[in-house]
Amino acid sequence: MAEISAKLVKELRERTGAGMMDCKKALKESDGDQEKAIEWLRQKGLASAGKKAGRVAAEGLVDSYIHTGGRIGVLVEVNCETDFVARREEFQTLVRNVAMQIAACPNVEYIGVEEIPEEIGAKEKEIEMGREDLAKKPDNIKEKIVQGRVEKRLKEMCLLDQPYIKDQNITVSELIKQSIAQLGENIKVRRFTRFVLGEGIEKEVQDFASEVAAQMGQ
Repeated sequence: MAEISAKLVKELRERTGAGMMDCKKALKESDGDQEKAIEWLRQKGLASAGKKAGRVAAEGLVDSYIHTGGRIGVLVEVNCETDFVARREEFQTLVRNVAMQIAACPNVEYIGVEEIPEEIGAKEKEIEMGREDLAKKPDNIKEKIVQGRVEKRLKEMCLLDQPYIKDQNITVSELIKQSIAQLGENIKVRRFTRFVLGEGIEKEVQDFASEVAAQMGQ
């Protein structure tokens, strides 16, 4: 496989407007061939998404999803640039799929890694540094392992990094980029709330075994 240099990735990004990681992946899939990489990005719907990512998205939809049985509910706001796109069936389907994704991901608390407070990252690092399996590792090796584990943990908390429930080959971030390319506007998940029935309520736990034992002792 040809070496994928930063210069090669930058050139592809400038030609397509796709994200840096998408460009790197496209070049890896295409063995460093720029034209094949462009074709790969176009097939994935990513070639024009990056150019639109900086535009203001202030329209959109607030949608809800209630899971079967009414035990889990989600409210989500997804923004686009115009009311015209917000009314399109493709956008409404995207919003509904994002809401379903949130319902299916109990560990997701944030949209992207950049939203996670620094203290949470620091706490995760502290926990990982104290793991017994790393106690005898050299400091430089230990640091790299911990960094990888923390990054993995933080991604597990983020919606955009989750494998899309209807197609595990792409992430939610890639799903949104495909919609950006399809609809021609910037699209962003702005906020969401996930409700779980009974969450946070202290439930009375009945110890039937102790009650029976007490009655027998009387």
